Amino acid sequence: MKKFKRVAEQFRQEFRVYQKVLRDPRTPLLPKILLGLAIGYFVLPIDLIPDFIPFFGQLDDLVIVPVLVVLALKLIPREIIDEWRTRLRASQKDFDSTEA
Repeated sequence: MKKFKRVAEQFRQEFRVYQKVLRDPRTPLLPKILLGLAIGYFVLPIDLIPDFIPFFGQLDDLVIVPVLVVLALKLIPREIIDEWRTRLRASQKDFDSTEA
């Protein structure tokens, strides 16, 4: 159960990083479009292959979203992603220290 919570927290943090990268004016347009499509495809109930089709219905979610994210991340300058990860970690540490 602890491993699941850790993975869920990492996913949540990466999702926030991607949201910040999307809004960053230094991010090129094409990666913004790809990340926006990935997030939208993941969140919205629209599927290329309907989920009621066994196996293939879920497979498109497991393939399309990661492919779009990986393509977008390859096109975004590494400095921007690293900067947002660092900023969000620092703000989380500040938040955690104020809670104690």
